[in-house]
Amino acid sequence: MLGALTTVDIVNMLVAFLTIGLGLTGWLAPRWTMDLLDMRAGPSNMAYTEISAASGCLFVGLAGGALLLNEPLGWLVMGFAYAGAAIGRITSIFRDDAGSRQSWTFFGCEASLAAWLVLANI
Repeated sequence: MLGALTTVDIVNMLVAFLTIGLGLTGWLAPRWTMDLLDMRAGPSNMAYTEISAASGCLFVGLAGGALLLNEPLGWLVMGFAYAGAAIGRITSIFRDDAGSRQSWTFFGCEASLAAWLVLANI
């Protein structure tokens, strides 16, 4: 079965495993993730649940679903999610004067993953 995998299949799966790894980090280490992202919790600590959900398990579920389906549509949906993240980030970079090196790096990663997943699976 492994010999039947194409380059597109392999890269898609690598992107999915990377996405799951990032999601597991957000889910299981929200305080570390927030420190990395220069975020702070408020009085209710709602930020921790937001990181666990939106920067954590959402990514695990998205990539896990794409892996489970292993269909072009699943990979496209993951690509559209990354494209949405890239659009949100570039908008904030210009609107909020948030163009740090880290913001640009994250944008480049999101845009690259979106481009791959959409163009390779359309």
